Amino acid sequence: MTRHNRCPIVFSRHASPNTLKTSQSMRLLRRDVLLTGIGVVLASGLPGSSSSRAQTATDDDEIKRFMAVSRCLTDRNQLDPGIGSALYNGIIQSDQERKTQLSTLHDIMADGHLAGSSDLARAAEKADPKLKDVIHDIMIGWYRGVANGKVVVYRSALMFDITKDAIYPKTYAAGGPFYWTTQPPDVVRPTGQPALSSSPFIVEPT
Repeated sequence: MTRHNRCPIVFSRHASPNTLKTSQSMRLLRRDVLLTGIGVVLASGLPGSSSSRAQTATDDDEIKRFMAVSRCLTDRNQLDPGIGSALYNGIIQSDQERKTQLSTLHDIMADGHLAGSSDLARAAEKADPKLKDVIHDIMIGWYRGVANGKVVVYRSALMFDITKDAIYPKTYAAGGPFYWTTQPPDVVRPTGQPALSSSPFIVEPT
């Protein structure tokens, strides 16, 4: 004898109206609870949430201060904000004191009547000798493209910008065939004096 299993949907037609109404209400209640929970979880991480907006505003302000200090130390009116953001994140991850030191460096720049990078460097080291380290990090970041021991940018590092009329970055051949056989233009020898005190010379592995 063949046994037939009843489909729950067909069986529900024979249930009482109250049973159907209660079952439907329970399903709607479970759905609402589930959707509400998902909504709360998603809303807490959305960019539009109040905590996320506050954190974003704080990060933006800190990066703006970092960019202002960087423009002063490099004596440049314009610096790439995308590179600056990446350098800032790398620098503050390299040492737990860097974020506070960057803020202090910005305050010194904002409070003093400084003519340029040398004045800021001297004033910072005079206020706190440890600020020399964060100045080194900033300059290494922009000129070498390295922050926290990691390469952030290569081709756009400022060390290539100041010699772009004579030397091309390694692995880049901006000239024609055998361009290196021609005499490169003369580079004016720098005449400036160091603004910071001397630091130990460290030979990095190659």
